[in-house]
Amino acid sequence: MFQSLGKYILLLRLSFKRPEKFKVYWAEIMREMVSVGIGSLGIISIISVFIGAATTIQVAFQLASPLVPLSIAGKISRDSNILEFSPTISSLVLAGRVGSNFASQIGTMRVTEQIDALEIMGVNAPGYLISPKIIAGISMVPILVIISICLGITGGYIACLTGGEITPADYITGVVDGFDGLTIKVALVKAFVFGFLIASICSYQGFYTSGGALEVGQSATRGVVFSCVWILFADLVITSLML
Repeated sequence: MFQSLGKYILLLRLSFKRPEKFKVYWAEIMREMVSVGIGSLGIISIISVFIGAATTIQVAFQLASPLVPLSIAGKISRDSNILEFSPTISSLVLAGRVGSNFASQIGTMRVTEQIDALEIMGVNAPGYLISPKIIAGISMVPILVIISICLGITGGYIACLTGGEITPADYITGVVDGFDGLTIKVALVKAFVFGFLIASICSYQGFYTSGGALEVGQSATRGVVFSCVWILFADLVITSLML
């Protein structure tokens, strides 16, 4: 475990060395940002809308009582989406989509000796391959989480329109009432940390792949599994510290 941790830290150190040509790195960063952000927008949007709608319906069902105001369902749905569902579930989905892509891409370059060729030419391979992915992760995942929060709340509103448990007016009242900006800060901190974990862990697994095509698939699987585990652990730590 300590050996793997040491290799991980040293790889991160190499990844953020001063680049040889900034223009080349900038083009790679832009390409990764488009891949992570635009490429993941569809699946994040679909998941967010349905989770927001399902959460609102379940909260309304559980709080069905004449003593509880209906607007409380909107408040619970809002805070649940902001604090937990949007950052954590979105990041777990991104670990499967983006993380596996990172690991398999770098792993394929390793087994086909493309990384060795870069190092022979004097290129800092970790910096060229990994740092653009990390920068894309820490910049685009928070944006995707903000979009997920908005769509999750919208999904709850759609559930109120199509169902009869809560009126849309009561839902909007609950969403607006007692809003605390700290929840948004917690969500963005989680998104930043999760984006870093996904990109760095999966890139690490891909960079140290050895063997052939079978090992590339195994590295991608390990990257996704480890990313999910560390996302859940970081979620617990950040929640405990900030709330």
